[in-house]
Amino acid sequence: MAAPPPMPGAYMPDLPAVPEWLNKGDNAWQLTAATFVGIQSMPGLVVLYGSIVKKKWAVNSAFMALYAYASTLIVWVLLAFRMAFGDRLFPFWGKAGPALTGDFLVARASFPATAHYGAGGALEVPPTQPYYPEATLVLFQFQLAAITLVLLAGALLGRMNIKAWMAFTPLWLLLSYTVCAFSLWGGGFLYHWGVIDYSGGYVIHVSSGVAGFTAAYWVRYVTYNCAPRPVRFYLAGGHKYGTPGRETCGHFCDTCEHQSPIAVPFQTKPC
Repeated sequence: MAAPPPMPGAYMPDLPAVPEWLNKGDNAWQLTAATFVGIQSMPGLVVLYGSIVKKKWAVNSAFMALYAYASTLIVWVLLAFRMAFGDRLFPFWGKAGPALTGDFLVARASFPATAHYGAGGALEVPPTQPYYPEATLVLFQFQLAAITLVLLAGALLGRMNIKAWMAFTPLWLLLSYTVCAFSLWGGGFLYHWGVIDYSGGYVIHVSSGVAGFTAAYWVRYVTYNCAPRPVRFYLAGGHKYGTPGRETCGHFCDTCEHQSPIAVPFQTKPC
């Protein structure tokens, strides 16, 4: 019996759609945590900010939070992610670059802070790699960067006009947030000094708080009598901001630390 003809190229078996290192549970949990953090910003803080100022400032205040969230996404994928989690440029800063190519986003994620280099710069211990792709890490870290700027906006409600805020937002993200993120999470000098930040206490809360106090000091102080707004707006914004944070976390204490395919949730509020 004659051998069957070779299979046409169009019908050759494809490569596996799912790589061996991908754990669907870890990836789903990380995406869920990113979604909850995003809900805190939008619509949580957008609604809250629009309800705690004078009625004529409500749209401007809500748009400040909305713009901070949207502009962070653009700057994050074009430059900021690599500055916070990329190759080292300075002890406090990574090399800028886009995080948009398909090869980069579908590759396995890695945490540069866990790599160890010898005295000559040779890699001795490779970085720890979680069980999800780089795209998931980019999305999750974007949500943390975005909510940092949205929190900062709360210190400037009624103090800064929207044009100044539109210019300030990308500059602060590139020149301040990326420094904090790389120094702690990207393998910078603070990480090597032993400083550990599992849930954003330094990178998110301290950086936004210090920036908010500084900005409020230099920008004019506004005094006004704010008439009470409907309580339902306060409750809606506060609920959307607080609830997701209590439901998520453990984003750095899961597979990357324990080398286990099971994510470990902790009751801690990341943002």
